[in-house]
Amino acid sequence: MIAFLGMGLLGANFVRAMRERGEAVQVWNRSANKARALTEVGAVAHEDPADAVRGASRVHLTLSDDDAVDSVLERARPGLGKDVIIVDHTTTSATGTKARAQRWAERGVAFQHAPVFMAPQNALEATGVMLASGVRSRFERLEPELSKMTGKLVYLGEEPERAAAFKLLGNSFLIFMTAGFADFFALAKAFGVPAKDAAGLFQFFNPGLTLPARVARVLSGDFSNPSWELQMARKDARLMIEEAARSGSPLATLPAIAASMDRYLERGHAHDDWTVIAKDSL
Repeated sequence: MIAFLGMGLLGANFVRAMRERGEAVQVWNRSANKARALTEVGAVAHEDPADAVRGASRVHLTLSDDDAVDSVLERARPGLGKDVIIVDHTTTSATGTKARAQRWAERGVAFQHAPVFMAPQNALEATGVMLASGVRSRFERLEPELSKMTGKLVYLGEEPERAAAFKLLGNSFLIFMTAGFADFFALAKAFGVPAKDAAGLFQFFNPGLTLPARVARVLSGDFSNPSWELQMARKDARLMIEEAARSGSPLATLPAIAASMDRYLERGHAHDDWTVIAKDSL
């Protein structure tokens, strides 16, 4: 039997998928009505997390943050069985995950962090990506069951906090990308280009294709033989910022990037490839 704690959109759909596979699932949620809603697919709802985990071989969690995970696990602790494995899918800090894994190991309880790059529909369809790190032998025991929950399961190594770090790295890129879209559409507005028309640019221009080459250049540390000189990239950034300011459509992200460019220009990198602004981050 499986216990699942946290019936938000992701957790609820994980449970629905488990029930479709014929697995017995006991559920709990801080708002009890969300747990009770899963009884319609055959899950057993409990109002106390300790009752929800009693008799479970695995306890899965999809909660909000480190504090929520620690609080709920402490409440569930009296019901945990001797050989139970805790599988936490929550996006948490690397520091908190490392401490949590150590704390539960000292208590004799196996803890596996397995955060996901999934939307609720992915959880229902067992698609998307699930990350995992920690004791390899434990992961290998769990791998057949975790693989049922996702389209791709990626093991990242023995360090228990490594999956947490990679999940936050991935989310950081999603945030940067969305912030870039915000400036992109603000700049289009400044030009008087409708957002829908501006989005049409990506029908024939795909900047994502350049990502592997840009990453490789940054990792190489060689910024000579530029494809786009830093001084020219900074000039373009100036034109964009000036156009946006004229129209009263201020940009949120580009000015910070321009400031970083200025620092590298002052250090004599005008003729290097503009990706040199990532140099000090390595």
